[in-house]
Amino acid sequence: MKFNAFLKTVFLVFTIIFIVSCDKDFNEVGSDLIDDVHYNFNSAYASVTAYNAPIGPVQTSNLPINSLGFYHNEGFGTTTASFVTQLELAATNPKFYGEEDLTKFKIDSVYLYVPYFSTFKSTDSGTGDSTYELDSIQGGTQKIKLGVFESNYFLRTYDPASNLQEQQVYYSDEKSLVEAVTDVTNFDNRLNRTPGTPHPDQDEHFEFKSTEIKLLKNNESGAGTVKERLAPGIYMDLNKDFFMNKIVNAPAGSLVDNNAFKTYFKGLYFKASPETPSSTQGTMARLNFAQGKIVMIYHGKDSDDADDLYERKTLTIEMGGKTVNFIENNFVNPVTPNTVDGDQRLYLKGGAGSMAVIKILSDSEILNIRNNGWLINEANLVFNIDKQTLGTTIDEPNRIYLYDLKNKRPIIDYSYDTSTNGLYPKFNKFVHDGIIQLDEDKNGIKYKIRLTNHVRNIIKHDSTNVSLGLVVTESINDTRNAKLKNPFTAFGTEVKYIPAMSVANPLGTILWGNNIPVSSDDYEKRLKFEIFYTKPD
Repeated sequence: MKFNAFLKTVFLVFTIIFIVSCDKDFNEVGSDLIDDVHYNFNSAYASVTAYNAPIGPVQTSNLPINSLGFYHNEGFGTTTASFVTQLELAATNPKFYGEEDLTKFKIDSVYLYVPYFSTFKSTDSGTGDSTYELDSIQGGTQKIKLGVFESNYFLRTYDPASNLQEQQVYYSDEKSLVEAVTDVTNFDNRLNRTPGTPHPDQDEHFEFKSTEIKLLKNNESGAGTVKERLAPGIYMDLNKDFFMNKIVNAPAGSLVDNNAFKTYFKGLYFKASPETPSSTQGTMARLNFAQGKIVMIYHGKDSDDADDLYERKTLTIEMGGKTVNFIENNFVNPVTPNTVDGDQRLYLKGGAGSMAVIKILSDSEILNIRNNGWLINEANLVFNIDKQTLGTTIDEPNRIYLYDLKNKRPIIDYSYDTSTNGLYPKFNKFVHDGIIQLDEDKNGIKYKIRLTNHVRNIIKHDSTNVSLGLVVTESINDTRNAKLKNPFTAFGTEVKYIPAMSVANPLGTILWGNNIPVSSDDYEKRLKFEIFYTKPD
């Protein structure tokens, strides 16, 4: 979804009074600003240096949102995202009575379902069918190859290298841990394959569809009637024979509780790949797998009593416990950062992608502002999108996020901003901003981030002029961090973590940096650090 600029302005007008009350320095500067109206303030461009920093392998264990699929981005290359999850029984220690009579005890079906992020639109009064609009799907109707396998790798809770004192961390480049003990070379080993009943739309030619899922039940005439309706999601028929052996005929004690169950049935591995080996087309989804489930529908009895009737029953297995997202990038525009003067373009890519590191204000500028008594009315970083390099058909991140790189936390403007968007919480704190701005054709043109209070603090105490990090984000509301496998140093600061919500969002954008020659036609598109101020009388 794209944020509507008109709604942004309306929300800002109604919340400005409340926001002002949270700003300790507001009274000393007169009034805050709405959009780009700066009245009679003076303005200046201050120094800013920004360069690219590849993120490399990053912690992807137990993310709230995970990516799945294969996606091609003109400006970056291809990204492949696979996923492994533990499983939990919704009701532990189940009993299966009557399985000795396989003419009557039988598994009717087993299906897997993971809902997409979607919005209900309407229901047809005649057919009862509902329509939905999907969110967090990139690539439209392009297809991928998707296999679901039994994972034979046990995801640990604690790290044995720490004498079990620390949580186990898994990284985006560790899919070999799973594939070393899970046979995925033969695609026929997948669970989303039932011999004799091929469903190519559920595996070799998988598509993230927006259609409602209808579960049918045959009536007496043999015609299918709708028994249940599900919102759009991954829906797969799984191999009944596997679940007969794995669940119904499980060894004693294997299903007694979920600790035993996770040791016995170590989980599912969702392996994504391009539809064909040479394909550069595909699609990528962001999913909350914790809402997923496996449902086994069978006919059994309530006891061993011979007079008991065989009835339709269900067993539900939930996607709970430990998870890891595996991410593979094949970048087409590798960049050697200019760590002194900054880069011409900034490549922001979520997942195991890339970020920008930023330094603002020289010591002489801070001293000059302080000596001249400037009152900072507003300060912004303005990032223009390099649409030509990025490509015109690419889904761009709705938001970018600026944070304190040294202390691994938001800057003070984040905390002061209490603005909310009830319809779309991802667009909370819209005064602080970072939300994509669109032209009349709904194409992204730029991002702007307000850091007024951060600059005021620097002028008062120049020791607060820390290095800043810039990343894409899935949600502005979650400021947790993820660990880097290979830390790096930026402007003298060792970087060991990045925001976890950057890892959860696989999208990318290309922004103009600060280091553009004055003679270039693109000079005016450079990264700008603008300050609006008033002078004392």
